[in-house]
Amino acid sequence: MANAFTTEDRTAFKDIMSGFEDALTISKNVSVYNTEGESMERQNDIINRPVPYILNSQDRTLGSAVTAQDATELKVPCVLDQQPNVTWNLDAKEMRDQLRDGRLGKSAYHRLASDINTEVRNVASLEGTLVVANSGAASTYDQVANAESLMLEQGVDSIDRCLALTAGDYNGLANNLSIASRSFGNAKSDNAYERSYVGDVAGFSTLKIDGGKRLGANAASITIATNGAQVQYAPAANTDNRSQSVTVSATAGVTAGDCFTIAGIEAVHHITKESTGELKTFRVISVDDGTTLTISPAIVGANSTPSDAESQYKNVEVASTSATAAISFLNIAAAGANPFWCKEAIELMPGRYSIPTDQGVDVLRGTTDNGIEVVMGKSFSNSTFLTTYTLDVFYGVTMLNPEMAGVILFGQT
Repeated sequence: MANAFTTEDRTAFKDIMSGFEDALTISKNVSVYNTEGESMERQNDIINRPVPYILNSQDRTLGSAVTAQDATELKVPCVLDQQPNVTWNLDAKEMRDQLRDGRLGKSAYHRLASDINTEVRNVASLEGTLVVANSGAASTYDQVANAESLMLEQGVDSIDRCLALTAGDYNGLANNLSIASRSFGNAKSDNAYERSYVGDVAGFSTLKIDGGKRLGANAASITIATNGAQVQYAPAANTDNRSQSVTVSATAGVTAGDCFTIAGIEAVHHITKESTGELKTFRVISVDDGTTLTISPAIVGANSTPSDAESQYKNVEVASTSATAAISFLNIAAAGANPFWCKEAIELMPGRYSIPTDQGVDVLRGTTDNGIEVVMGKSFSNSTFLTTYTLDVFYGVTMLNPEMAGVILFGQT
């Protein structure tokens, strides 16, 4: 074959796959759904994935018929839309140094792994709706435990939870462990002091990320209409029910990613529907015009005469009946977002390219443990004496349930 990979190339690709696997830190902590290429092509790389059912119970009275509820299946559109690529050339002189190619391969897989991790981080940081705003710098167990409490109070699964902390915030917690719990022979504090290692905290597996998504400051004073449909969103089948368009007094200064609460709108336990007594937290998904925002989650109050779907997926208790309510932004100071999530809240969907291997380009393929296919191509131009290498991955990342993920913010004084 004209552009066949050399033995050195194949060895370098094995090293690429090994390093790529190790570099996929954040993306190893989400669920994976594998797709079939032909069906995805026919569906424009979009597939609707089901959200777990929530059903209500009732008291049985002997001698009387029970009332059957309509089971509304909610679905989320998942898209294969991420196609990062790294391409580089080596001329006939540079090709004499095979180590150069190995170093370029290492740089390539680091970049692609970073792209995947960053996409997962961004989805968790910008779409997760559970928000913990701490007044001080990262330093204590309680600051993380507040996130666990928030999840438990709202009925979110207590298994497979992950917390990704920015380097500064992670090290702030490690500092607390290395000093406050310092004792000779204590592995937890020794590891914190020697390796800035935090480990499991408050039910979360923690990760240190080298760069986090930053949220800007928002001190805007606005109100939201809290009458009718705005607080009684009705979930429906074959509809993306993760967000809702709402009317506010103004959108100046509001940005996608902003976190807020609404006066009188309390969170409920997703199963029992009992109010937690705490205000529900929301995120701005987009600013649509001067008085319209798209927010998440949708406000399912299930007031008056609710449908079965409203009763099943109710997520707030509307404690106030006023026509408008004040919005209080939680990201009042610019800070790095520390995302946390339950594994099943976010889904990684690997894709696969169909590439001919007998048309002048040699191709190597490898697949990571979580299903990401890495494709390496090599071609040579006789006119330019340049050898071109490509490294590609193809995938999508989707927030399936924004009420099972969120962010911890520090320094919100």
